Amino acid sequence: MRIGQGFDAHRLVAGRPLVLAGVAIPHDRGLEGHSDGDVVLHAVASALFGALGEGDLGRHFPPSDESLEGLDSRRIVERAMRIVVERGYRVGNLDCTVIAQEPGLAPHQAAMTESVAGLLDAELGRVNLQVTSTDRLGTIGRGEGIAGLAVVLLEPDEGSGRD
Repeated sequence: MRIGQGFDAHRLVAGRPLVLAGVAIPHDRGLEGHSDGDVVLHAVASALFGALGEGDLGRHFPPSDESLEGLDSRRIVERAMRIVVERGYRVGNLDCTVIAQEPGLAPHQAAMTESVAGLLDAELGRVNLQVTSTDRLGTIGRGEGIAGLAVVLLEPDEGSGRD
């Protein structure tokens, strides 16, 4: 088995849609970033790359690569999952925490969990997505940004024919 962790945070800015876990969230601001800024999927992909010993997100998707501007972060997770499968693993479980003061994310929690589970080709019961705030402490508490944390356990995929 292999374990990886991931973290990402971005500033909320005007003029961008807010996308978290691949789900469009109604809000007056979105996340700044080279891609779509989806901190949830960035944390998930970072955890997958970490579990595989594949470095960080910037190694696979360098911010200097202009062709990646506005990239849908689902493509990032899909690339990470291709490597997971190629190496003969599958997601045993994933726990992810989204930290945001605003907007309230509880109404979107189920859709975000389903989206991540689908990207990981994992049963819904193997994916946990929590939402929390900082109770108005710090930059996130002031509504200036959103962060995501993820921990993943990869286990050998018995059906893959690889060890």
